[in-house]
Amino acid sequence: MTENSLLTERDGGALWIRLNRIDGRNGIDFAMLEDLKALWRESDVDPKVRAIVMAANGKYFCTGADLTPSGGGKASTGASEDSLLLDYRPDTNIFRDLFRVYWELETPVVSAVNGTVAGAGWMLALLADIVVAAEGARWIHVFAERGMIPHAGDPYFLPRVLPFHALNEIALLRDRFTSEDLARWGAVNRLVPPDEVENVASELAQRLATGPTRSLGQAKRLYRRSLDSDMVTAFNEEAMTSALIAQTHDRREGVVSMLEGRPAEFEGR
Repeated sequence: MTENSLLTERDGGALWIRLNRIDGRNGIDFAMLEDLKALWRESDVDPKVRAIVMAANGKYFCTGADLTPSGGGKASTGASEDSLLLDYRPDTNIFRDLFRVYWELETPVVSAVNGTVAGAGWMLALLADIVVAAEGARWIHVFAERGMIPHAGDPYFLPRVLPFHALNEIALLRDRFTSEDLARWGAVNRLVPPDEVENVASELAQRLATGPTRSLGQAKRLYRRSLDSDMVTAFNEEAMTSALIAQTHDRREGVVSMLEGRPAEFEGR
């Protein structure tokens, strides 16, 4: 990993990926972006990884994209007005690709939101399958405050995970929000004291990691694809996926364990 900006740790079948740019408030610079994307892709095809936890060191979870020169971007803080007229589309293209990879992961993901979330950090937190958030953690949307439109994939992804009028409040009013607001909108699964975030995330990750991994991954895929497909397409994909999963070890184990009156022992295959 570049300068230890990302740390990884295995806990049974769960892989913890921890943002570690504490001095940069866990903003995602270009080097971290490439490392993170590679980690996700590698983990998604590793049969030993049956759940992923996205976590962070320090008091920030993720403050979004770091497009400053120190982060590898072209943004300038110079005094010239022209220098501030940044066409940030080239820089944000790669962030859209990053969150597309994240969205399409079949491996179940838990986000452990320990502190402040800002900008594109909303996607890192909310595109996880299960969101564990610290009570009182701040959520700052930031785009309107800077005269920007939401970007880095935000206009595509957030309407899929947040209610419409809540999203308008977030994007238009420039208010600050807390994890309590996100929980009220149904975007946080577990709202817990700050010192319990990682314990709860670990417990949930272990439950996912001992589940029927391929079935869980295909369930994720079907739900996400249904957001962009018509009913006939969704029904056909459901039928085909059911036939595919019927051939797996874990599906057979699920049936046998039911007939034998015992808990299933899934192996992720």
